[in-house]
Amino acid sequence: VTTPEKWDIITRKSGDRTYTQLVRLLIIDEIHLLHDNRGPVLESIVARTVRQVETTQELVRLVGLSATLPNFEDVASFLRVNPAKGLFVFDNSFRPCPLQQQFIGVTVKKPLQRFQLMNDICYEKVMENAGKSQTIIFVHSRKETAKTAKALRDTALQNEALSKFIKDDSASREILISEAEQCRSADLRDILPYGFAIHHAGMSRADRTLVEELFADGHVQVLVSTATLAWGVNLPAHTVIIKGTQMYNPEKGGWDELSFQDVMQMMGRAGRPQFDTFGEGIIITQHSELQYYLSLLNQQLPIESQFVNNLADALNAEVVLGTVQGTKEAVSWLGYTYLYVRMLRNPNLYGVGIDALDDDPALEQRRADLVHTAATTLDKAGLCRYDRRSGTLQATDLGKIASHYYISHGTVSAFNEHLKPTMGDIELIRLFSLAEEFKYISVREEEKLELAKLAERVPIPVKESIEEPTAKINILLQAYISGMKLEGFALMADMVYVTQSAGRILRCIFEIVLKRGWALLADKALALCKMGARRTWGSQTPLRQFKGIPQDILVKVERKDLAWERYYDLTSQEIGELIRFPKMGKAIHKFVHQFPRVELSAHVQPITRSVLKVDLTLTPDFQWDEKIHGFAQGFWLLVEDNDGEVILHHEFFLLKMVNAEEDHAVSFTVTLLDPLPPQYFVRLVSDSWLGSETTIPVSFKHLLLPEKHPPPTELLDLQPLPVSALKQDGFDALYAPRLQHFNPVQTQTFQCLYNTDDNALVGAPTGSGKTICAEFAILRVLNKLNKGEAEGARCVYMASTPEIAKERLNDWQSRMGDALGVRVVALTGETAADLKLLERGQVVIATPHQWDVISRRWKQRKNVQNVALFIADELHLIGGAVGPTMEVVTSRMRYISSQLDKPIRVVGLCTSLANAKDLGEWLGAGSHGMFNFPPGVRPVPLDIHVQGVDIVNFESRMQAMARPVYSAICQHASGDSEPAIVFVPTRKHAKLAALDLLTFASADGKPNKFLACDADDIAPHLERITDPAVRHALGFGVALLHESLPAEERDVVERVFNSGAASVLVVTAPLAWGLAATCKLTIIMGTQYYDAGGAGSADYPVTDLLQMAGRASRPLVDTHGVCVLLCHAPRKEYYKKFLYEPFPVESHLDHFLHDHMAAEIVTRTIETKQDAVDYLTWSFYYRRLTQNPNYYNLTGVTHRHLSDALSELVETTLADLEASKCITIEDDMDVTPLNLGMIGSYYYISYTTIELFAASLTAKTKLKGLLEIVAGATEFEKYAVRPGEANALRHVLHHSPVTLENRRTTDPHVKVAALMQAHFGRMRLSGDLQNDLASILPDATRLLQAIVDVISSSGWLAPALAAMELSQMLTQGQWEKESALMQLPHVDKETAARCADAGVESVYDLVDMDDDKRVELLALSDAQMEDVASACNRYPNIEVNYEIVNPDEVEAGDAVEMIVQLEREADDGEIGPVIAPRFPKKKDEAWWLVVGDAKKGTLAAIKRVALGRKQKVKLEFQAPADAGEVEYTLFFMCDSYLGCDQEYEFTLNVKEAEEGSSEEEDDDAMDAD
Repeated sequence: VTTPEKWDIITRKSGDRTYTQLVRLLIIDEIHLLHDNRGPVLESIVARTVRQVETTQELVRLVGLSATLPNFEDVASFLRVNPAKGLFVFDNSFRPCPLQQQFIGVTVKKPLQRFQLMNDICYEKVMENAGKSQTIIFVHSRKETAKTAKALRDTALQNEALSKFIKDDSASREILISEAEQCRSADLRDILPYGFAIHHAGMSRADRTLVEELFADGHVQVLVSTATLAWGVNLPAHTVIIKGTQMYNPEKGGWDELSFQDVMQMMGRAGRPQFDTFGEGIIITQHSELQYYLSLLNQQLPIESQFVNNLADALNAEVVLGTVQGTKEAVSWLGYTYLYVRMLRNPNLYGVGIDALDDDPALEQRRADLVHTAATTLDKAGLCRYDRRSGTLQATDLGKIASHYYISHGTVSAFNEHLKPTMGDIELIRLFSLAEEFKYISVREEEKLELAKLAERVPIPVKESIEEPTAKINILLQAYISGMKLEGFALMADMVYVTQSAGRILRCIFEIVLKRGWALLADKALALCKMGARRTWGSQTPLRQFKGIPQDILVKVERKDLAWERYYDLTSQEIGELIRFPKMGKAIHKFVHQFPRVELSAHVQPITRSVLKVDLTLTPDFQWDEKIHGFAQGFWLLVEDNDGEVILHHEFFLLKMVNAEEDHAVSFTVTLLDPLPPQYFVRLVSDSWLGSETTIPVSFKHLLLPEKHPPPTELLDLQPLPVSALKQDGFDALYAPRLQHFNPVQTQTFQCLYNTDDNALVGAPTGSGKTICAEFAILRVLNKLNKGEAEGARCVYMASTPEIAKERLNDWQSRMGDALGVRVVALTGETAADLKLLERGQVVIATPHQWDVISRRWKQRKNVQNVALFIADELHLIGGAVGPTMEVVTSRMRYISSQLDKPIRVVGLCTSLANAKDLGEWLGAGSHGMFNFPPGVRPVPLDIHVQGVDIVNFESRMQAMARPVYSAICQHASGDSEPAIVFVPTRKHAKLAALDLLTFASADGKPNKFLACDADDIAPHLERITDPAVRHALGFGVALLHESLPAEERDVVERVFNSGAASVLVVTAPLAWGLAATCKLTIIMGTQYYDAGGAGSADYPVTDLLQMAGRASRPLVDTHGVCVLLCHAPRKEYYKKFLYEPFPVESHLDHFLHDHMAAEIVTRTIETKQDAVDYLTWSFYYRRLTQNPNYYNLTGVTHRHLSDALSELVETTLADLEASKCITIEDDMDVTPLNLGMIGSYYYISYTTIELFAASLTAKTKLKGLLEIVAGATEFEKYAVRPGEANALRHVLHHSPVTLENRRTTDPHVKVAALMQAHFGRMRLSGDLQNDLASILPDATRLLQAIVDVISSSGWLAPALAAMELSQMLTQGQWEKESALMQLPHVDKETAARCADAGVESVYDLVDMDDDKRVELLALSDAQMEDVASACNRYPNIEVNYEIVNPDEVEAGDAVEMIVQLEREADDGEIGPVIAPRFPKKKDEAWWLVVGDAKKGTLAAIKRVALGRKQKVKLEFQAPADAGEVEYTLFFMCDSYLGCDQEYEFTLNVKEAEEGSSEEEDDDAMDAD
């Protein structure tokens, strides 16, 4: 329930669409208000709603209610009502009580005599009904209610007619007398006993309710009231008297005739349907107005539109909202207003010539004129940019402010003109009083005395004389803030009017100043806003903003000359003593600590010489109380320059109640001015609390700016190289049909890459064909192979992400593989499989992690040493998440190259970087191998447009971008279906954006705008897509890609887009790297993604933005590409800088060094601390230390500083590793690996995880513990809980057999544990969770193998077996206590239960059955039976034979040798991977052989076996120290299948040891490969 203005404000903010979209019904009561000066608001609301219905195709039902009007058809057609079905008109004959009307005209002019006469007439009319029925008298000011009531009582007293007003029974008199005593209002107390009452909005709530109840019960005869009663309280009476028809209007500052609506409303109170046969309505008015009211009440005046008066502001609101973007749209928008409806009916009144309708039946010309006038007005005022030629309208910051704060264009342009950065408080308040909103306020004679008194009492001096209206407004605002009492009624009314508008007008001034970046004035304006809202002055104590502190205490506090900050340090006793009122000490102490204060700390890092990155930590330091602070507190974050004059950066920060206890991180970039100032100031100012601000200086005294960057490589104007240049070596077939010539970048790098063996770095913008440059280097190696110069040489291509690796593999396999017969392979991440692939492949594609695992043990692996060429692609990602691994791997290849006699050629590819020289030197590229082209040298030039959207809330901001995205597509990709790609943060936004594009297109009347083929052509592709949203969008030519689409569907969608059938592709940002599609226009819709791991939303790295922008490149098709970037306004400058200029990359190795260091220690590359320091000097980190010392927290660049920094890094890293028991350090110098370190390095597990395993595992750990320990691994921290997932996870946990200790569903580790349980329980999960699970499982199986190793080094049997079982469960996706048959395809719980009843428990039982019985039991189709058969055949059936070597000679403490023979019963042929439909990756089965003592629970020996056909395994363990018979068990455990484990018991007869003969043999449970 809302007023029209409030709804208008909400719907005109594009950011609030989130909520307004939910509205499906809009009821407009009293729609005859259209005639009023508030009419335009209704018109813009209805026009906006109807247009929204047409764009979104989601129906909003409009219902209008009104008093009877003559031109109801017009209102109906304005509301889009179907006259046959939806229009209901009831005239006066439908009144439940017919209305008898009397009109009385008073001709007396003098006010006093007129007042007296009206009272007399009133008395006569009241007397006619006295005692028979009740009367309501409407008057028009609060004072007059009492005056009239008393006058009536006194007249009745004189005429001795009082008894008529009180019923005979004394009961009601008793009631009235007793109630009167409790009244607050003195006037009411005075007259109530006589049966009179008054009612107006100035009375207390209790009094008003009392009067309403007494009148309704009939105790009160005559009620004198203001018009509020008519509108707000539904009390009927037999007779209604309207006494006088003028009311005071503070907006105009004068007396105004009652509006049509008010009279109708008051008359509507006459007649009580259940008691009366008719009602009486009497109007007493001036004689001159008699005629007007006669025609009003008998419906001869049509209601007209007042829209023209407000046209400019209404147009501005639509432009800001984005629904009107040019004059054409504005003209069509006017066609939705009531103004248009009336213009057609009554052209003369609206200044349209009679004949104009003949020439222009739709009045387009007249509407265009109106729009042009309004647009010109707005343009002059600076609220929008109006291009006369093309007719486009573009909102400016001022326009947005005016629209959001509901302020007229005149006011905003006046403010804009008069604001000066040097204004003080006096001028600021004067400026406030210039607002157009107050133009009607005037100074009356009777007020001057009171105003003069007030003028002396207000704190801020008023310059103008009291005669000036501006002085009056100024005084009223200050009197309001000071809380002064006013006497004059009219003055009160004016004050209410001024203060109601004050909030938004002051906010508006603040926003304008903030946009201008004037620090001092912004501070004053914000303070003034808060003073108006809080009604205290900045100079008073901040405690005044709390309720419930007595006035005298506040005054005492203000007299004490104690700074506010000091109160924080006082105890409650001290505060009590300070104010000499010990009892209040505690309360005030509480208030002081509830006062919002936030501590700041800042960390700055220079990114380039002109850009500084600031990381702020905000620590809230107050007690949150929902009653006082609500759910969120806003703060303004301002960065000011050294003199505190310019705001360099501002953003709004919202502290929410949910995380009010935690630290918050905010990071942003600011420009560094030249010359370097001594410091900047960062301020945090509360948006609503006076006196709550924190300022910290950020000093630049020790700031070392990074080195100047060397200039980029010039692109030479060379003759393009024809593809035929490769003909002699037979390589032209790779390119021949596609390309004729190489592009300039490729031509310039060809000589170095194809004809030399030098290391090289090629830096060029995305989309400039760097991949082909890499191919040149590969071709050189292949050429040597063909000539027999390089034996067994391999090329390794390191792709930054699995997506790119996949894309490269497909491309190269089809081109190199088929055309040249080259063996191209991609690694998988399973070490054993990868080694085989490496053996086979000539060109090996790997991600950094995969190559890291393989190359860690390069000394043992011949094939790693045979690498002749190492290509590192996307090296600019060295600053991103995979950066440290890329850096380590690339440094390792350089190190290997230096250790071996045959060098490895390293070629790096990256985008244009500012510091490519450092990268190049790190790769060992000489001056001839260094190519770093500027960002402008794309084969297809790229225009970049950056648009800022200034909405704080992330969701609302995304929604506000929908419209600009559509207009950008219409503007830049308008040719015959030129393709466009839109990047959005998440899957949800992808679906929303696709839907918005379709609705906008259909609203333009072109629903198939994006579809470039017949619907029949696309139909077969649609059938293959399961996701309804994707299918729907694709049907209309909008392709939609998101992470949770299955791979085959993704391919379908991409194919449709690449073929040109769909001309828009909406993609989620994470897929940007794996996207092969190119286009004419790229739109980046929002530059933040939801980062669940921390602050909520984090910015995309610049590298990602460049990757996305680079998609807009179609060589040989377009002359130029376009990239439109929509981002949060504060980030705009930053992106502008780095998208147009090359940006620097920095290393993050220092934060991720531990695991890499541990790995090198395990492989003995590092044996001492000095080795570790030397190892670091190979890294890119080392190169950057000297170049940008501050970034790495160095304070200088001398040799001393450097070696200290490196030593400290090595010391802390090694100390951490030692603490987690991965290595030992001896003599403070030598380092040696420990068992845990080896396990960690072997399985590629973080040292923190291994430490957790070692600490948490015990001999008693069972399945539940294992599940929690695995889920607790550091590797799983990245699976943060997305918004909305907590409920799904809670559901999983409630329905899972294992209850976790920690059930916080916001914890990533709990999420992982829940997902694994859902996997065992085979529950249905949403797409995102399913994807998470798919990436969790392969990691979990790897972690389990490590856990088995950790457990077995402690020699515990039970947990080791439990971990093996958990590994089986993870692979097969079921609980171990469930039937083993459920591993087979198509077998569910019911089938398994049926089998169990038939006595079939294991897979072996099923295999041994008769075929017919089996078919009957399983009840599956033939095709399904084939799947079951192949799974059964693959199911391992293994025979185990074992013997102990010389069992009779075992002495206590001896080493016992045992030989185990394993033989698989299987058909001939390759043993394929494990059949596990629920496991996301290919998996080879492996086995553990364990010897243990089941009684004692100890584990004696363990070995992991990858079994082919047959194998002979030797196990060694130590005999117990005591002689006697020992029972051992040999376990044979699988890691992938349930139900095929075997165990054998055997006894060992141990003899006494002979003295001196036992050799101490060390038993190492862990067997390295």
